[in-house]
Amino acid sequence: MYAAIALVVFMCLTASTRADQHHQPCHAPNMTGFMSVLSLKGDVKAFGAFTYDSMGKKLRFRSNESHPTNTSMGLDLLMFFDEGIFYEIDSKNQSCEKKTLQCTQHPLDIPDDATFLGTVNTGSASIEGEGLKTNVWTGSMPDMKGHYSMSVTMGCLPVCTMYYHESTSFMVSITEVEVEIKDPDLLVVPACCLGQPLEETPEGTVHSFLNEFM
Repeated sequence: MYAAIALVVFMCLTASTRADQHHQPCHAPNMTGFMSVLSLKGDVKAFGAFTYDSMGKKLRFRSNESHPTNTSMGLDLLMFFDEGIFYEIDSKNQSCEKKTLQCTQHPLDIPDDATFLGTVNTGSASIEGEGLKTNVWTGSMPDMKGHYSMSVTMGCLPVCTMYYHESTSFMVSITEVEVEIKDPDLLVVPACCLGQPLEETPEGTVHSFLNEFM
């Protein structure tokens, strides 16, 4: 079923886009908002608030707190993409795990090697206030043996990204975005994480933001 849904979405996108070979990937600004992760089978994998530092390449994502659901996982992740490390935080138990990031790809920024697919008008382009114009970018993910399709606004705010993997496929959508870091302290390593040793990564394991939902 989920493969059929993925095919329909892809067909809709390709039927509605206008190819253009002169676009270059843009980079999103600082952001605060909400992120939802849904499998193409219909399961809610996660929903929560995020804070993203575009210049510092830092991301905090806390799921299943303000809007808990029975099917979503509880995550508190602090990721430092330039440093190649991240923290899994358990605030309730004041514990933390420090791990290596093998892959830095995430749904809030277009990869530099992405390919421009075209432009999509969602809703009505002819009625003021009743449509949204987005650019669609695609690319492969060799580390995950899959590919993605990412939609962003003309101002480079991410809207929705589809990830297709050999064993699972899921969608990440971004809502209620504000172009600012509302709480900078969320991007600071918590006290319970300070001094934590870097855990060894088992052979064959790939740590990334996306792999948390695989």
